[in-house]
Amino acid sequence: MLDDENDLESLGPLKVLRVKGDPDAPTVILFHGYGASAFDLYPIHEVLITDQKFNWVFPHGHLSIPLMPGYNGRAWFPIDMAALEEAIRKNDFRNFADKDPEGMDIARASAYLMLEALGVPWNQLILGGFSQGAMLATDITLRNEQNSKGLMILSGALVNESLWKDLAPKKSNLRFFQSHGEFDPILGYANAKKLEKLLRNSGMLGEFIAFPGGHEIPAPVVQGISRYLNSLS
Repeated sequence: MLDDENDLESLGPLKVLRVKGDPDAPTVILFHGYGASAFDLYPIHEVLITDQKFNWVFPHGHLSIPLMPGYNGRAWFPIDMAALEEAIRKNDFRNFADKDPEGMDIARASAYLMLEALGVPWNQLILGGFSQGAMLATDITLRNEQNSKGLMILSGALVNESLWKDLAPKKSNLRFFQSHGEFDPILGYANAKKLEKLLRNSGMLGEFIAFPGGHEIPAPVVQGISRYLNSLS
């Protein structure tokens, strides 16, 4: 089982885990969530049932985040954990929609350099991620002038709403996949539905899977990812 940073390789400014499949198949890029690592989402590719043998890239967040004594996780941009814990305690979920999260610009620049070093045409890239990784994947997808092949938003959130609202209509041919727990205590369900509405109002088509759970990727979502990837073949 891969669980050591020695298993990572450099791709531009980032470390990544890579799984090579069919050279003619699309490449899926999955950005992990806050406090996780490239190894967190890696097992997903092993349980999917797809017609093609996709290529996979799991980037490793450029920020090191202390989670507990002796253990660090990785992240794409900082989160005020004290404020988040207070919001959870008060059942008052944080709304990211009115701003570009601090540090997102650095994460975006690093991701673009990584994708440039990868050298795969944009129309053969399926970008996605979990939690803040989903925010980053959505932001990159909407901002880039070229159209990617797909977008997977796993327990993500709407950020930088005015900009995304302006950019999304330019991606009206893009089909997305989105999932979210109805009782997510970290990134609220209502915000996820607001993001779905923005994408659909912009002309994008997609599937939204709601599940009776929290901040996670349950089996129905894994099955939905398989369907989505097969639909892009």
